Amino acid sequence: MAKITLDNITDEVVAALGQNGEIDARQREIMTSLITHLHGFCKDVKLQHHEFIEACQYLARAGAVCDGGRQEFILLGDILGVEVLVDMLSNPVTGTESESTVLGPFYRENPPVLPKGASTVLKEYPDQETVYFEGQVRDADGTPLAGVTIDVWEDAPNGLYENHDPDQPEFNLRGRFETDENGHYAFRALRPVDYPIPDNETAGELLRFMGHHPMRPGHMHFILSKEGFRPLISQIYDSRSEYLENDSVFAVKDSLVGEFRKAGPDLDTDLHVSFDFVLKRDAANERIAAE
Repeated sequence: MAKITLDNITDEVVAALGQNGEIDARQREIMTSLITHLHGFCKDVKLQHHEFIEACQYLARAGAVCDGGRQEFILLGDILGVEVLVDMLSNPVTGTESESTVLGPFYRENPPVLPKGASTVLKEYPDQETVYFEGQVRDADGTPLAGVTIDVWEDAPNGLYENHDPDQPEFNLRGRFETDENGHYAFRALRPVDYPIPDNETAGELLRFMGHHPMRPGHMHFILSKEGFRPLISQIYDSRSEYLENDSVFAVKDSLVGEFRKAGPDLDTDLHVSFDFVLKRDAANERIAAE
């Protein structure tokens, strides 16, 4: 083995890949880049040993926080903008399809299935504003898509999601809807409010180290899915939020900002949001359509 020096240590570690067990090309690509960039980071900041130990202890504390209700490493990735970056790399916009954004840590599977136009509100709040959300879901050619499943969820006026607030009923402000024969969806909910991401534990440590705040702009979450199309995870942001330009997890995109306008008397809500989505066919279906 070569004598290890500051100049050759990175090359030596990379050269050791696959020496005692097979790794595929993708594993080699990932590990080579990880080692190269991690060593480069250490050299750039001249990382000291006590700082390395502190980082190890920090990661150990983050792991200890992870449980069924909180995945701390995803939260740390959000704060560093990594989840948004990975989402953009995984779901590049190549045409007219709607932009995606992060899933977030508060999604619950199997929300109640509700009829078009129904309300997700199971608890009333003194300061609430009711909203009628509606829009059309189309394909990239502009054809309305019937039978699209739409999961929605949001925080309550107290800034808490139902699964992190013992005072809210099960599945409050959550629901699953389906587009009609014209691709139209509609439901009633509450105006989402700005709220802080969990800023205790290691997430809070990272935010304070960065000198950043924990606030997210008010938004409604969506997951749209239909066989033959790429699932879309997205959000509608409130255009009046003060945190649109300074989201703590960097997930706001201009195309996802919606206008919460005063509703007409026929809707029986305070506000009205009209927002359309465009789904992209998945790769296999695109190939079939081209043949």
